Amino acid sequence: VQLQASGGGLVQPDGSLRLSCAASGFTLDDYTIGWFRQAPGKEREGVSCIYYSDGFTYYADSVKGRFITSRDSAKNTFYLQMNSLKPGDTAVYYCAAGRAHLCAPWLYNHWGQGTLVTVSS
Repeated sequence: VQLQASGGGLVQPDGSLRLSCAASGFTLDDYTIGWFRQAPGKEREGVSCIYYSDGFTYYADSVKGRFITSRDSAKNTFYLQMNSLKPGDTAVYYCAAGRAHLCAPWLYNHWGQGTLVTVSS
């Protein structure tokens, strides 16, 4: 069971990035999938999750209207499209999967390795 995150990097404010998370060893459709981030000195927080039970997509208030989570079942991969990026979005971003009903990191048991997103001019 493995999640492989990719797509991070350095981007200027108001720019865009797309993160990808490829799964192997299990089927993402059977799990809630999510994106989390951790900024220096801060706790890991839920950014966006798609709940397996009803397909509802959660977004944190700080990213609502700017970030979009999607899933490609054929590729067993999910994505985080990040638009209008702000310096406050700078963090290590992690993808995760679990049988969860909340976008809370302690409920997820499969994690990707993290990818750094830096928003700076």
